[in-house]
Amino acid sequence: MSAPDIDAVKDYLLGLQERICDALERADGKGKFVQDEWQREAGGGGRTRVLADGAIIEKGGVNFSHVFGDQLPGSATAHRPELAGRNFQAMGVSLVIHPHNPYIPTSHANVRFFIAEKEGEEPVWWFGGGIDLTPYYGNDEDCRFWHQKAKEACDPFGEDIYPRFKEWCDEYFYLRHRDEPRGVGGLFFDDLNELGFEKSFALMQSIGNAYAEAYVPIIERNRDKPYGERQRDFQLHRRGRYVEFNLVYDRGTLFGLQSGGRTESILMSMPPEVRWGYDWKPEPGSEEAVLYERYLKPRNWLSI
Repeated sequence: MSAPDIDAVKDYLLGLQERICDALERADGKGKFVQDEWQREAGGGGRTRVLADGAIIEKGGVNFSHVFGDQLPGSATAHRPELAGRNFQAMGVSLVIHPHNPYIPTSHANVRFFIAEKEGEEPVWWFGGGIDLTPYYGNDEDCRFWHQKAKEACDPFGEDIYPRFKEWCDEYFYLRHRDEPRGVGGLFFDDLNELGFEKSFALMQSIGNAYAEAYVPIIERNRDKPYGERQRDFQLHRRGRYVEFNLVYDRGTLFGLQSGGRTESILMSMPPEVRWGYDWKPEPGSEEAVLYERYLKPRNWLSI
């Protein structure tokens, strides 16, 4: 198995952040990402970019981080006790885009690399990440297009990759306390090293590169759809589910907070406005009810 090339991974991730920000700025047409570089006292740092109050994007964050240290946080060693006592490096690009228009879905992407080393022993390393889509008002064309791009990113690496990562995504982005999915899924993977470094790295790059190709056309198709107070209220209600998942279940959020990462950058994924209503339920037969009945269900979107 080829040795990990940490510098090559870091160069790719920094370039990916640049390319995604450029693509989103062009799609928005008005907003610009503001950059904030930061250092982590325990080791490492990052480059956070945030776009707020654009023409399309209400709030979007694209974060690069590279942190390292002598001891892993509990979130990393709880299921991998063999990592205890190793120093580590973790780097990745993570992003969330929250549009103004409720007919444009929220999107999320994350690609990351982790390595833990100990003198006299082989390094333990893996890649992880994925892309997923969270619509407020479902659209078959968008769901099918998103999953088609996800499949195309996986196909060169084996017929089993897309269905495996798609199922993993459906299982991961699930709010168990609500008994509902966060959205319509996409791809999720973790602990990826069985392909060897070069091929695993190539697969991670393919998924990272697919994000803008999948999301920008969805923005373009929906950007001019009219909406009113009802649609906005529902969007804010559904954003509450997004917050709940990130704070309760998301591995990246938990790892970042437990490893002493920069809180502002870790929580940049939070929407700018959100609403929780007590025991809210959609009206039967409404557009809002359709989201629950048709879209918040794991399904084969490529067959639609």
